[in-house]
Amino acid sequence: MLKLVGTDGNRYYSFELKPGTYRIGRQTECDFCIPHRTVSRGHARIDVTDDAQTVTLTDMGSHNGTLVNGERISDPVSLHDGDAVMFGQTEFKLTSGDETVVSASSLPTTRLSENDPQKSVFLSINEALKPLPKKVTDQPDLLPTIFEMAKMLVLTEPQEVMLEKSLRMISRVIPAERFAVLFVSDDESEIYTAASLKAGTRDPGELHLSRTIVKEIMRNKNATLINDASQDPRFASQQSVIMSDLKSAIAVPLFDEGKVLGILYADTSNPMHQYNDDYLRVLATFGNILASRLLNYQLLNEREEKQVMARELQRASSIQKNLLVTSPPQLSGYRIHALQEQSRLVGGDLYDVSVLVDGRLFFVVADVSGKGMGAALLMSNILASFRILYESDRFDLARAVQRVSAQLFNYSTQSDFATLFAGVVDPKTDEVHYINAGHNPPLLVRSDGQIEHLEPCGIMIGAFDGFTWEPKTVRLSPGDLIYIFTDGVTEADRGNEQYGETRMEQLVVDSRSMPPGEIACVLMNDINKFMGDSPRSDDITMLLLKREHN
Repeated sequence: MLKLVGTDGNRYYSFELKPGTYRIGRQTECDFCIPHRTVSRGHARIDVTDDAQTVTLTDMGSHNGTLVNGERISDPVSLHDGDAVMFGQTEFKLTSGDETVVSASSLPTTRLSENDPQKSVFLSINEALKPLPKKVTDQPDLLPTIFEMAKMLVLTEPQEVMLEKSLRMISRVIPAERFAVLFVSDDESEIYTAASLKAGTRDPGELHLSRTIVKEIMRNKNATLINDASQDPRFASQQSVIMSDLKSAIAVPLFDEGKVLGILYADTSNPMHQYNDDYLRVLATFGNILASRLLNYQLLNEREEKQVMARELQRASSIQKNLLVTSPPQLSGYRIHALQEQSRLVGGDLYDVSVLVDGRLFFVVADVSGKGMGAALLMSNILASFRILYESDRFDLARAVQRVSAQLFNYSTQSDFATLFAGVVDPKTDEVHYINAGHNPPLLVRSDGQIEHLEPCGIMIGAFDGFTWEPKTVRLSPGDLIYIFTDGVTEADRGNEQYGETRMEQLVVDSRSMPPGEIACVLMNDINKFMGDSPRSDDITMLLLKREHN
């Protein structure tokens, strides 16, 4: 089975390569998503032939390039078992075996063992991080090495360089034939070497770690000491992490902010270098510094990802605003005004106004369930669906609402729906045919100040399949006003008090003689005054349609 396995320094990836084409990049839509800052949105492509005998890698114009065995590629290249591939600064390898461990090509592999371990001693990380005894701190290289490692907290060098430097520093204080920084997958089923140092003259070969001990370190935050059982009676009834002829090993969790970020490990087969609790505490001290630096890298990555997301949201917000009509078309004898203020960069409220082919005026206001990007995508889908339909020279309001509802129901989840108020104004008869699909009842304010509520004539759209709505009709006299709003108006709150329908209705009645744009301005000013410094939790959308006096 062909696999592309690798790491970005924080996460482990294992991508199965069956016959087909795979897009690789930072975009979530890619077949293989690698959300690392050095990976382009559409970085590369892999093609696997039907017989899985040929694997071709193509760079798609990435910013930081694609490397195969250390050489940057510009043309499609064939990959072979064992080839090292880098997408930006992330490292991968093509393998056709059952390998589940990823490491840099220059590092020894690390494997999890299923064998039952037999002897080891655990020490909680809190115990391991207690102040070092004087006999330990008196070592001439210890404190200078700690201070030198602490300086790395403010350096901006790549994580791989930092880890290698750290291991070289630790080797000044702790005798070992091998040091390693190990990262473990979230489910603890995979482990790989992030950095390694062979400090002795002997090649220690592959590192085999007990799966049981790895879980003990990752879950219980316990440091582990493995020694010769004949030298330490504590091993008589406990377990061992070592699956080789090593005489001694120590491993500590890289622990910071309540989270284990990895494992710092050292081992030796030299009988003169028997590790004890003091060595374990020294390694835990170094591990604590290393964990702080690793956490900084994670925070930096998160900040960069948030910056990317913020830019994408800003772009989405701009696109969404451009979808809305900024200057509604006017109909002879009528004045129209629409207003929207979003509580976030993107929202789920929408409105639209358009003169139909036959001269009638179509308008719609809707409020999509939920908030944020998901609601914004549904909003754009509903808006686009209506715009396609009202280009027809035989636009039928009820049929349009039914088709948009069916579209929303068929291509969204059960929790995705929208309340909606849509209408058509016939300037020849001054009649408004409307459908209220579960929306807040708009106000029909007569010229004398009387209020009528345009109540729902059916449920919200997208909730059920096959539901139909029967339009209702009202006739507008000169000076009459229809005021449509979303619940962001009435539910605007300052603590435990909401703006409410009573205050809104009174203000609309009192300002009914004004042009629609001025009425909207009066309402927004009053809402803002009511809200004060309280944060806005929902979008506000208004649409006002007024028949002018003859």
